[in-house]
Amino acid sequence: MKKLVIDPVTRIEGHLRAEVEIDDNGIVQEAYVSGQLFRGIEIILQNRDPRDAGLLAGRICGVCTNSHFRASIQAVENAYNIVVPKNAQIIRDLMSMALFIQDHVVHFYQLHLLDFVDVTKALIANAQETTIEAHKYCDKPFRNSTSHYESTLEKLKNFVDAGRLGPFNSNFFGHSEYKLSAEQNLILLSHYFEALTFQTKISKAIAIFGGKTPHPQSIVVGGVTSVMDMLNPQRLNDFLFEIKEANDFINRAYIPDMKLLASAYKDEIKSKSGKTLGNYLCVGGYEINESMKLFSSGVIYDGNFLDIKEFDSSKITEEVQRAWYSDDEKQEPFYTDINEDGTLRTAKNDDKYSWIKAPRYGNKTMETGPIARILISYSKNDTAINSFVDNFLKDSSLSLEDLNCTVGRNICRAIESQYVCEYIFKLMSNLIQNIKYDDTNTYTNYNFADMKKDSKGSNFLEVPRGVLLHSLNIENEKIKNYQVIAPTTWNATPKNIDGLRGAYEEALVGIKISDTSKPIEVLKVLHSFDPCLACAVHIIDTKGKNLSNYKIH
Repeated sequence: MKKLVIDPVTRIEGHLRAEVEIDDNGIVQEAYVSGQLFRGIEIILQNRDPRDAGLLAGRICGVCTNSHFRASIQAVENAYNIVVPKNAQIIRDLMSMALFIQDHVVHFYQLHLLDFVDVTKALIANAQETTIEAHKYCDKPFRNSTSHYESTLEKLKNFVDAGRLGPFNSNFFGHSEYKLSAEQNLILLSHYFEALTFQTKISKAIAIFGGKTPHPQSIVVGGVTSVMDMLNPQRLNDFLFEIKEANDFINRAYIPDMKLLASAYKDEIKSKSGKTLGNYLCVGGYEINESMKLFSSGVIYDGNFLDIKEFDSSKITEEVQRAWYSDDEKQEPFYTDINEDGTLRTAKNDDKYSWIKAPRYGNKTMETGPIARILISYSKNDTAINSFVDNFLKDSSLSLEDLNCTVGRNICRAIESQYVCEYIFKLMSNLIQNIKYDDTNTYTNYNFADMKKDSKGSNFLEVPRGVLLHSLNIENEKIKNYQVIAPTTWNATPKNIDGLRGAYEEALVGIKISDTSKPIEVLKVLHSFDPCLACAVHIIDTKGKNLSNYKIH
């Protein structure tokens, strides 16, 4: 048995370390995924005014800022039983949905694309043939002219000739795992550059209601402060214009690119490379109207799409047996450190190897994120999503079960971007209708001095990477304890005391590594989850129990 260590895993947010054990045939038999970053935002939040929680919690991550900001504010509102006006809810949803499509597009093109695209092979592509190839996946491909592809080729050649590969450096070009033709590579690389522009445009959309980005500041306990933006027709039109541009890119580039990928990696999809146990969790949310939500809540066990269980927050637990903390009620402190050869000390069942704790739902490890939302909402016959899923599966000759794999996670992100973008227009229509009938309220007045001195509050929220929980205890008008369980905490969890693997680790087991000096297969699996390690490490449990006696080694 050989050990392969990748440290750090690049092209992600934060510091992730992966260690896999492979047999003589290159098949991964065991995996250890380790979060190497500790920040302690919850400690900073202690003894602060709960009304300030959002501004600090939003700094957990520079990518997921609106997600943490909003979840924190809503946890405080739930603690005080504050119900925000409908307009405030819509504006918050518009910001969140814009972040969804920005996050998904940036993840695939800027962080994950080079696991599938060989830049060196794209250099030999024929521009004219590339335009023909693009029409196989879309009737009106995005910027599909010969001159555009020739310009992209020139840009790539300049990078190579100058020896300044920049973001294309330190990759495994020429690896047998790259399946795309020269022309297919060129299509995706041209969209790589276009996605950079996409990011700036959608950031502008978020900033219209958020005040700024990446750290918006318009969400406050009781509602939102972006009243004048809501009442300014030009600002509304600016937001819609950016979303319309995004919708065009998604439908004419992102979705066709996933169809291209599904075609090229059909064998890998059918073999379920990168699959997990099929346990999925979604808390639902984002009301479109009184009878429809964007996502349906539920739980899937063992890939059984025919038996969707109802979500029950009381079934969530956390463990620290394999994380670099010690709970004096359970065990003595034990820091494993790293062996002399750089591998993690994981020989014993109680060894610790990550800063990430182990959340469980009903004692099972869960996968959360776009794939969970798609599978659960579709299986519950959610009309808001089903047509988008059906169209993609039909065009790609795939089944719902095929999505449980590395490429499938990317497909789910693209589909989600497509229908989220579509429903942004419906939400904006709701907002404009309210304004039309003179409903301009965006804030619920409250007197902090009249609120309970001691209280507890929590908020579950679906965010781009999956299920996010913010929870706090308030004593004497100050935050006593704060807790976050982020999507990456769920997916990147280490093993628990029973040895149950998290989604990352489970997805790695069984894959074949053809060249241990170039382990692109490992990177491809991990990147498919869109890891965000800045969000993943937290120190207080879900029930608000004071775990300040946890020792950070």
